[in-house]
Amino acid sequence: MGSSKPEPSDDSDDATKMMDTHTEKTETDGEDCPPMLDSSPFEENEKVMVFHNSFLYTAKVEKVDYQMNKWKYYVHYYGWKKNWDEWVGVDRLMKQTEENFKKQQQLINQKQDIEKNLKSGRAHMKPKGSKVAMGKKRKHESLNKEKGSIPLEHVVNLQIPPTLKKQLVDDCESITHLGKLVKLPRSPNVDEILNKYCDYWSKKDGLRADSTEEIVKGLQCYFDKALPVMLLYKTERQQYEDAVAVGHSPSTIYGAEHLLRLFVKLPEFLVHIKIEEETLKELQQKLVEFLKFLQKNQSAFFLSTYHVAEDVETSTSKQDD
Repeated sequence: MGSSKPEPSDDSDDATKMMDTHTEKTETDGEDCPPMLDSSPFEENEKVMVFHNSFLYTAKVEKVDYQMNKWKYYVHYYGWKKNWDEWVGVDRLMKQTEENFKKQQQLINQKQDIEKNLKSGRAHMKPKGSKVAMGKKRKHESLNKEKGSIPLEHVVNLQIPPTLKKQLVDDCESITHLGKLVKLPRSPNVDEILNKYCDYWSKKDGLRADSTEEIVKGLQCYFDKALPVMLLYKTERQQYEDAVAVGHSPSTIYGAEHLLRLFVKLPEFLVHIKIEEETLKELQQKLVEFLKFLQKNQSAFFLSTYHVAEDVETSTSKQDD
């Protein structure tokens, strides 16, 4: 009757704390949960356009995933082998619209203009002693007229060794995602690597010295002309302006990392060389041999680590402050 109001027990306090903790955990978990698949800008099996090395390619989204708070898409490029399939971010994808197809055509036109500028280097790429039969219709010329419907790699196929292919992927990752750069000038540079290749064949087979020298001259010419217009990522352009002085060739500044990128582009150029199909196959074989030479000397020619660009270092320092 005269009993006082009971005090809350310790068990009651513990239960309250447990409820609060559970509520906070639920709210936190909600923040970490990936968004609904329907909110993805692109969906599985959707036909898209993908930026790759300054060009737009048609592709199909095969997988959709949400990683590191970003949407990722596994794409297959139409007309390309599956070993070129890759994960890409939203920034490299575009919808297949009439406007975007026009952009694709503009890039193709730019590429054709570049090929005209590279024309002076094509003579060097022909193996010495090759002859072109007058009046004979070349198979690759007829394919060339249908190049819009026939993938270029079916005409000219350079098999890049798996370890070098991984080198290309790591190169792209370091520059486009980690904000790093190849430290310049490189040693050995492209000229030095090409000279080492000439020396290699001179000692191995003296009879091939002349033809090897012709191939090397062509590669050097292609590299110097192609690097500023199609072998650089956007974040590397300022470095190029700073590193390559007037009158200096890129092949004396850059190294194996950028030389390897040239071999991704070469099939698109080689299909236009006006030589016999048999001679073209011979040229392809010599280029594959050069790739094997790069692979054999991969640890000596390629950087194991890239350096952080100065602007990235500056922005990081500001955040730390």
